[in-house]
Amino acid sequence: MNEEQERRAEGIRRMLEDIARETRLTAPFTGIEELDPRVMQAMAEVPRDAFVPAELRHRAWDNGPLPIGKGQTISQPFIVALMTHLLEPEPRDRMLEVGTGSGYQGAVLSRLVDRVYSVERVPELTAEAIRIYQELGYDNIETRVGNGFAGWEEHAPYDGIVVTAAASHVPPALVEQLAPGAHLVIPVGPPYGRQELLQITRDQEGQVDTRDILPVAFVPMIDED
Repeated sequence: MNEEQERRAEGIRRMLEDIARETRLTAPFTGIEELDPRVMQAMAEVPRDAFVPAELRHRAWDNGPLPIGKGQTISQPFIVALMTHLLEPEPRDRMLEVGTGSGYQGAVLSRLVDRVYSVERVPELTAEAIRIYQELGYDNIETRVGNGFAGWEEHAPYDGIVVTAAASHVPPALVEQLAPGAHLVIPVGPPYGRQELLQITRDQEGQVDTRDILPVAFVPMIDED
């Protein structure tokens, strides 16, 4: 193992420890003492440093968000892991991500499910995420530019939907695109104000159950319609 590989291995180890520590610290809010081992394995396998700007790669394994340009961020690793856990991913699932951003959340999810569909409103971020996916050989992620509030009806229903920006309200289209028993994981609240991470589950009759998880801070989700 060369010096660069050693630094990466140490960074991954530290990141996983930070995620596990924060999971325990937030358990009074979330009720979750430990994350799914499959999720933790995906967090270890996906190279977060490939999804951050070159000048910030020395901070890629820190347990915090980082700017990626266009007023957007790559989310804190703990939050990525928690949101992935809340989706309860299974190997044969097809999931929707709203807010491709850096591409990191979609990449983690792609290691756990059959296919990920991802919508992003910023064309430059979409193009960069596609480049990274191709470089890494992640061929089970399909992306497009569009309004995330509308979801991606063509491929619905989904076995889970994750939203990586804070919406002012829960978009009805996303709830409608959930398969029975599936979860929508979404931060809801005013821009840069108090936001709450929600897990919304649609039952067999189309009724929804909403569970508050914990307070969060996300960039705002824009409804361009």
